Amino acid sequence: MKLKHIGIALLLTILFSSYMKSSSTTSENTIFNFSSGVDISSWTILNDGVMGGLSTSSFDVNDAGHGVFEGEVSTLNNGGFASVRHRPESVDLSKKSKVTIRLKGDGKSYQFRVKKNISDFESFITTFNTSGKWETIEIDLADLFPSFRGRKLKQPNFDASSFEELSFLIANKKDENFTLLIDQIYLN
Repeated sequence: MKLKHIGIALLLTILFSSYMKSSSTTSENTIFNFSSGVDISSWTILNDGVMGGLSTSSFDVNDAGHGVFEGEVSTLNNGGFASVRHRPESVDLSKKSKVTIRLKGDGKSYQFRVKKNISDFESFITTFNTSGKWETIEIDLADLFPSFRGRKLKQPNFDASSFEELSFLIANKKDENFTLLIDQIYLN
């Protein structure tokens, strides 16, 4: 009889945990929620190879259902960055002012970036530090500043009703391996 109660309790715990993950944000606020078997074809890698650099990276979903951005940044050959970008349908920011990301980093610094339009040269960026533990970070969209090829532009901070691209980039001006796990990204 005890085994039956333990089995039921375990099942309820698993179901509750799954429910909490799926219902922690409403679908209208969700930008991307990773899970096993999720389609990540809208995520692409862009590394410093476009400028002759030698950094490498990959993006996949692990067995636990988390996006895994990992690789090696190399400063050789004028390199020094690796990135992964997501191009969802236009993300409507009506009555939203923040992007919230549940992630687990490796203690390194990363950039979060958005583009108003895919065709824009500039990105709007901020840098965040990771702790090596699962954490939830909030990014105020109004704090994202314009940048192009690593240089801050003399333009206003992000102020738009939508964006068409988001990305994560690592560029700490040194050779390093990195791993960033992403659970979900949503608006609030």
